[in-house]
Amino acid sequence: MGQRIHFVVDPQGWCCMGLIIFVWLYNTIFIPKVILFPHYEEGNISIVAVLCYYFCSLFCIASLFRASVADPGKLPENPKIPVTELEHWELCNKCNMMRPKRSHHCSRCGHCVRRMDHHCPWINNCVGEDNHWLFLQLCFYTQILSSYTLILDFCHYYYFLPLKKENWDVFVFRHELALLRISAFMGLIILGGISRLFYTQLMGIFTDTTSIEKMSNCCEDISRPRKPWQQTFSEVFGTHWKILWFIPFRQRQPLRVPYHFANHV
Repeated sequence: MGQRIHFVVDPQGWCCMGLIIFVWLYNTIFIPKVILFPHYEEGNISIVAVLCYYFCSLFCIASLFRASVADPGKLPENPKIPVTELEHWELCNKCNMMRPKRSHHCSRCGHCVRRMDHHCPWINNCVGEDNHWLFLQLCFYTQILSSYTLILDFCHYYYFLPLKKENWDVFVFRHELALLRISAFMGLIILGGISRLFYTQLMGIFTDTTSIEKMSNCCEDISRPRKPWQQTFSEVFGTHWKILWFIPFRQRQPLRVPYHFANHV
């Protein structure tokens, strides 16, 4: 069964996601054109460096689009609740629907989401049980791509040999300094913000606690892991194969875990 498409009608989210796509397009177009291809042609770098940049760029945009349109764990209108699990469900006081414990009602999306972590305007979607793994991949590959871009910006001026500038009349070479300064500025801003977010997400998985649960202070001993980290990460990514945790081009297969846990909102 394929993954359900989830589209949120939110102009603010569209603007935030459009800004992210603009930054990605800017660096994917100008960094190869100004740095990678010219230095490759002059023998300063290998083709591996060029391919690695496009590889990171592809995985970054793939995880972004998949996280933005993936169903985060929206509950059906009339869920079939097993009798044995009934005690682990509760009534939402906002939409008056039954939901598993640890679910949360998103006021922006207008429905409850299983094990909701937060609503992210940058992907215009909730981060919940079914797309949390894609959001983590997005944070990871954004850090890699931003770091790679900053390293190339630095090496272009302070490490690589100067280019011959045979095409000095071309727009990108006449405005090379401005283009790379903009790239470096955006890279620093995104790397700083996404690194902090990625750290909080990892700590949440290690402690088996969502961001909403931390803010609600409803969890006891949230700094103490309840499960081995391999188990919590496997439940988020839907597989015990660690190499698959880094692949966005696959379908997540939920592990057989109950709806309920020790804590809930």
